[in-house]
Amino acid sequence: MGFFSKIKEAFKKTKAAIDNKLMSIMSHGELNDEFFDDLTDILISSDLGVECAEEIVEKLRITSRKIKLRNQDDVKQALRDIMQEILENNPQPEINYPLVLLIVGVNGVGKTTTIGKLANFYKSQGKSVLLVAGDTFRAAASEQLAIWADKNNVKIVRNDDGADPASVVFDGVASAKAKNTDVVIIDTAGRLHNKANLMEELKKVSKVVSSNWENCCYQKLLVLDATTGQNAISQVEYFNEAVGIDGLIVTKLDGTAKGGVILGIAEQYTVPVVFVGTGEKIDDIDTFDAKEFVEAII
Repeated sequence: MGFFSKIKEAFKKTKAAIDNKLMSIMSHGELNDEFFDDLTDILISSDLGVECAEEIVEKLRITSRKIKLRNQDDVKQALRDIMQEILENNPQPEINYPLVLLIVGVNGVGKTTTIGKLANFYKSQGKSVLLVAGDTFRAAASEQLAIWADKNNVKIVRNDDGADPASVVFDGVASAKAKNTDVVIIDTAGRLHNKANLMEELKKVSKVVSSNWENCCYQKLLVLDATTGQNAISQVEYFNEAVGIDGLIVTKLDGTAKGGVILGIAEQYTVPVVFVGTGEKIDDIDTFDAKEFVEAII
């Protein structure tokens, strides 16, 4: 099942809700102030956030003045065009090899599972992959990552719980350079005992990569749980401040998420969605496609 099929299935309820509400508010056949207010409410209820919903509706107002939107299909297509433009304003980061991915995010968003899926994704493209267990603070984190390494038949660099994460990452980078590894995926802690400590630890780990492998393509990707809605936006701000986020991986787009938060983040930050997780299987991860994503929602 490809990206569109998975996303379409995941957002079936959201799409149906928006379709039904659009049909209801367009029953009078006039795009008046009441219509635009009701449409704003619909978009906010789909997790877009107030500012993003208002921006989209304002752009729709402008479009409706320029061209006649005669029916529900016209309105939906205009909405798709506006949403796609917002998403495509944040271009995908350029990929080169060797590639180092620093995976960050709060505990519980599915970082370790996502890393396992990424390992499978790159290995299926014929790339050599190394996992680095940089989360040494959470009990059994490295053991969980080792299970994914075994599933994918890839190498892993790890140390005992409580070890210095930066030293583990240093060892991982050195190993990858020596063996000409194509892709290195680094797990990191999602929570220490306070925010300042986590940020400092992530900065330290990130500096190890940038200082010791200058010619690699180095990207910091934030994993977000789509079901958290607008809370995801504060996480983008938090981790972007710590390491400078190059892209997002949105997980749990499996039918419980509304998905609009992706648009809200794109409107507020210049950070693209790179991957989406669409299920629990090892191959349930896909590169993000703005056009297909929008068509699955509207």
